[in-house]
Amino acid sequence: MGLNGDSGGGALSAALKRPVPDSNSPTVASPSRVSTPPPQSDRLRGEARQGERNGRISSRPSDFGRFAGLDADAVDSALRRELGRQQREDTPGASPHRKRQRINGDRFIPTRSGQDLQAGFSLLHEDGSPATPSRLKKRTPHGELHFQKTEEANRTFSTLLRAELFENSIPQATPPSMSPDHGRASNGGHDGMRSHTPPNGAAPSLPSTLTPSTPHKNLFSYMSPRHSNIGGHLTPSRTPQSRHGPNMDTRSEVYSLSPVRFNSQQMLLSPRRQPRAVSKVPYKVLDAPDLADDFYLNLVDWGSANVLGVGLGNSVYLWNAATSRVNKLCQLEDDTVTSVSWIQKGTHIAIGTGKGLVQIWDAEKARRLRTMTGHTMRVGSLAWNTHILTSGSRDRLIYHRDVRAPDQWLKKLVGHKQEVCGLKWNCEDGQLASGGNDNKLMVWDKLSDTPLWKFSDHTAAVKAIAWSPHQRGLLASGGGTADRRIIFHDTVRGTVVNEIDTGSQVCNLAWSKNSNEIVSTHGYSQNQIVVWKYPSMTQVASLTGHTYRVLYLAMSPDGRVVVTGAGDETLRFWNVFGKRPGVRDDSDGGGSGRLQDWAVIR
Repeated sequence: MGLNGDSGGGALSAALKRPVPDSNSPTVASPSRVSTPPPQSDRLRGEARQGERNGRISSRPSDFGRFAGLDADAVDSALRRELGRQQREDTPGASPHRKRQRINGDRFIPTRSGQDLQAGFSLLHEDGSPATPSRLKKRTPHGELHFQKTEEANRTFSTLLRAELFENSIPQATPPSMSPDHGRASNGGHDGMRSHTPPNGAAPSLPSTLTPSTPHKNLFSYMSPRHSNIGGHLTPSRTPQSRHGPNMDTRSEVYSLSPVRFNSQQMLLSPRRQPRAVSKVPYKVLDAPDLADDFYLNLVDWGSANVLGVGLGNSVYLWNAATSRVNKLCQLEDDTVTSVSWIQKGTHIAIGTGKGLVQIWDAEKARRLRTMTGHTMRVGSLAWNTHILTSGSRDRLIYHRDVRAPDQWLKKLVGHKQEVCGLKWNCEDGQLASGGNDNKLMVWDKLSDTPLWKFSDHTAAVKAIAWSPHQRGLLASGGGTADRRIIFHDTVRGTVVNEIDTGSQVCNLAWSKNSNEIVSTHGYSQNQIVVWKYPSMTQVASLTGHTYRVLYLAMSPDGRVVVTGAGDETLRFWNVFGKRPGVRDDSDGGGSGRLQDWAVIR
């Protein structure tokens, strides 16, 4: 037959006469163990072995075409290798093994084109290090000098990092110490940390025609800008900068040897305000026996003659700051002293009593001038406006009294529902602020009998009241134990400017005369004195020493010293503010009144 005559078929027949392993050999996988159809190699080998059992090869053309011209040994070895590889891949117990894929390509360069930088900036912390949340600052003593320096360094680093990363794409924060307009009071009452983009003093950007660029030709042709038209030199005319000459701006980043931009260099090299060190201990402590521990009274005041008046029990004592001498001004019979207030200029002092009387004394002559009636309960607050004396009482009434007129009172103000415990005049604008135990703060215009503004923001008694001497119509008020806040009001517009939670009962407030700072005294539960920087309301210093609520506060005439009084029956003097620029440092502490000579007081 034709099949036997083919040379390829004869060779294949001879090769297939070798002994073949039994069909039950374990090298052939059982069909029951194969979950997927056998591969092409398995079917090929099965057909070859089936032909060996029958002793012949199928005469179908497809079989012949499949096996003709192949070496049996090569086919067998190839089948064994393929079978072994398939078994290894199909073994269910084998753990998968992946080779690390090698990616051959250029490096990955991140881009910010698809990022929302404005949203990212809003999520950043207000100040300090970007990795340090602002909540953690409360655990650190704010008044420490090293802490202030650390905070300043963190703010500088944060500002520099944002400027270098984002430049002008998002608003930049300028540290307060570097901002040219730092210290200006704003109606917003905020510290301006997020108010403007890179420093106001930064140099304006250069025009596009002056920015460095690569010329098309004549790269190394140089020309002085002064002689650009001399001699008919036209070489620079072929460059993009021909009209203005070569770029000679030394602030350009092309010539900079610094790793940061020019704006950042200007910010780092700008003068910084060093944090002011405040002594933690009082420089003088006076005993004040019988100093009442009553939140609603005002028993300490420092007059323009540099004399301190203090109400102790039923007596009023005067302490001369220049000579440190003490003298008793008066002693009431069957009555108690509930308030003390000096006139702005002069030696007259007003005294409120527990029986609702108001006495006016000439401290220089130690003589009582008159006694004024009207109130039916104790007078806990007094305030002067030149010749107008205003008194507030537990009977919820406020009286305006003209000390030059024989009448007992000039105007009666009805507005508070409980005791009036705070009164302060703004003599420049003619506005009176009153605070009461009804949690209300009212502003009265001049001698009007109806309030101009009525604020109900506090949730506790309002005793602490202070007018800013640096900004028109800025009024600060503090709330009691249930409130603990200092709230700033704009009495021109009748709005709330800002507020801050102090964490303690606010007993008194006083603005510095020499700087835009405010000092507050506190009661429950820390009994501390805090100096704040306005408008950022960052703590400059926190002073402790009193063991009772710091209920009384007064400031020296020169504005450098404050005195505090508490129920622990002590008066403590703190040197917290510096002298006003341009004012001569007097050795007598600023006192120049007529009470310097104590010989006239007996």
